[in-house]
Amino acid sequence: MQLVTVDIGGTHARFALAKVQADGAIELGEPATLHTRDHASFQTAWEDFARMQGGSLPDAVAIAVAGPVGGEVIRFTNNPWIIRPALIPEKLGTARYTVVNDFGAVGHAVARAGDEHFVHLAGPESSLPASGTLSIVGPGTGLGVAHVWRDGQGAYRVQPTEGGHIDFAPLDSIEDAILARLRQRYRRVSVERVVSGPGLVDIYEALAGMEGRAIQPSDDKTLWQLGLSGEDSLAAAAVDRFCLSLGAVAGDIALAQGASGVVIAGGLGLRIRDTLLRSGFAERFRAKGRFSELMGALPVKLITHPQPGLYGAAAAFAAEHLS
Repeated sequence: MQLVTVDIGGTHARFALAKVQADGAIELGEPATLHTRDHASFQTAWEDFARMQGGSLPDAVAIAVAGPVGGEVIRFTNNPWIIRPALIPEKLGTARYTVVNDFGAVGHAVARAGDEHFVHLAGPESSLPASGTLSIVGPGTGLGVAHVWRDGQGAYRVQPTEGGHIDFAPLDSIEDAILARLRQRYRRVSVERVVSGPGLVDIYEALAGMEGRAIQPSDDKTLWQLGLSGEDSLAAAAVDRFCLSLGAVAGDIALAQGASGVVIAGGLGLRIRDTLLRSGFAERFRAKGRFSELMGALPVKLITHPQPGLYGAAAAFAAEHLS
């Protein structure tokens, strides 16, 4: 069957046509990326995509949204759109729909994607285990966390969580300084304040403060460019520190969830792939005291699928309506 799959964030709404085969395989069409600021509502963006496709769309839709999906109204943190799930059939002209949290969609993508969509980051270079729990950690605008349980026979369950909001735990004096800086603004500092794209600004400014440098205000996009290119040594040090913190947090999540494998996801994770491999990410992931040997035995992968949100939303639809 055919459906429309949609991945809505704060800045972009991505659309694609998808085909679910009889054996459950999913084929994605060419994605279209629309800016949310250019559309008054999800419905007008939907109509814009319909025009791109010649005026008509399939009568089934899978929607991944960056936020909680429970309740009568779905609101976005960085996007003025709202979605009322009960009105989707009427507003979009669809007979069937699925709405899933965006990181829940990533969980479906992790569960369904083939080995060719993963690259090795740490631990044994074996494939991800077919049974047990896979922890998923995705730095981006925030920090997404989910887990997938697989039974070894092809069945799986996805659980999105709010694990990005657990407490940040410093492991050395530099991270003490980062925490102290963040505490000036927030009563409680979660890992998302550090291990996310915008978190690089606070890491950078904390490092500048330690060296007595005058802080030059900069946005996170610029700092990522300077740090990854090596043009600015302090920004590069901030990127390295980010990778260390991501390794520590991913290890904590794996311990808490009883993981048999770990997947790093999110657009930022893919962007810094080479830097992660050269950084202390793997060492920090393993550095769990008495459990270091256990952590070293866990395969840690990076998902490289170009559209995990779209693919995962379609997989969530198939799991809900076609299983």
